[in-house]
Amino acid sequence: MHKEKIVSKQKTALVCGAGGFIGGHLANKLKREGFWVRGVDLKHNPHQGLEIDDFVIGDLTDPVVVKEVVDRDFDEIYQLAADMGGAGYVFSGIHDADIMHNSGMINLNVGHRAVEMKVKKIFYSSSACMYPEYNQMNPDNPNLAEDSAYPAAPDSEYGWEKLFSERMYLAFKKNYGLDARIARFHNIFGPQGSWRDGKEKAPAAMCRKVAEAVRDGRDEIEIWGDGRQTRSFLYIDECLEGVRRLMDSETFFGPVNIGSDEMVTINRLAEIAMEAAGKKLSIKHIDGPLGVRGRNSDNRLIKEKLGWAPSLPLKEGIAKTYAWISNEVEKARVKK
Repeated sequence: MHKEKIVSKQKTALVCGAGGFIGGHLANKLKREGFWVRGVDLKHNPHQGLEIDDFVIGDLTDPVVVKEVVDRDFDEIYQLAADMGGAGYVFSGIHDADIMHNSGMINLNVGHRAVEMKVKKIFYSSSACMYPEYNQMNPDNPNLAEDSAYPAAPDSEYGWEKLFSERMYLAFKKNYGLDARIARFHNIFGPQGSWRDGKEKAPAAMCRKVAEAVRDGRDEIEIWGDGRQTRSFLYIDECLEGVRRLMDSETFFGPVNIGSDEMVTINRLAEIAMEAAGKKLSIKHIDGPLGVRGRNSDNRLIKEKLGWAPSLPLKEGIAKTYAWISNEVEKARVKK
């Protein structure tokens, strides 16, 4: 592990999961804000050039690795590391044991070590997947207010693990005084993330499908299900702003939704990607893992407690994301 020099009184931050999409963007943002930043993950970030002070390749399911990485009383730890992916990964059922074991162990290890080292603040990235399935059956009117989380009934083992880890951090807060902040992310997207490795989320997958159809001269794309299931999608920059506001708050610690309340059908998401490409395509609906019928961020609490909520229109975020993915699709063609 590198022992880079830290400027006196410079704030220190550790980003667990810095090799991932959100973690990489967050690590770079913290560095730009003046933090000394260490990142840790199983692999280097494949899409982003990390500008941080130190990066450690390590498996956070191993308590020995966590002990080595959390080697000081960091001012802030951001715990985003998890075994996760898009619907094809989370809802297929074949990764359930790994998701629960790996993500659970990461949070047990990091939370325990944060208490040991008297870390000043820790952020935990939970997920909208922890909300009850029974509140998300109606695609037109899902209920995802923060106080709707119980009685618990997530639609996936991924959601159950997120719920368990929320409770664990709250228990560490109650019993040991750990200053834990919790946000429930709702479908974060943007450039410089997974787009064709099986772990991509719906916006990236849709942009890729449209870009490949345009490249190959095809007039059709495929979508899992009937396309009438609803979701909201939050652009990465807005996600990071919400996280930083939560960490800087002196009175509110969550759990709180960080997501957009601009709900669209998956068919409409595809149309927005087509609009970004300037190309009208037909849609073929096929069988595939779907998740719940409706999901939308309820932003009343974040507006009340932090005086802020995301506002970037989905079309603008998709346009930025499509431009990046379209370029990646073209580069992949050239390499063949």
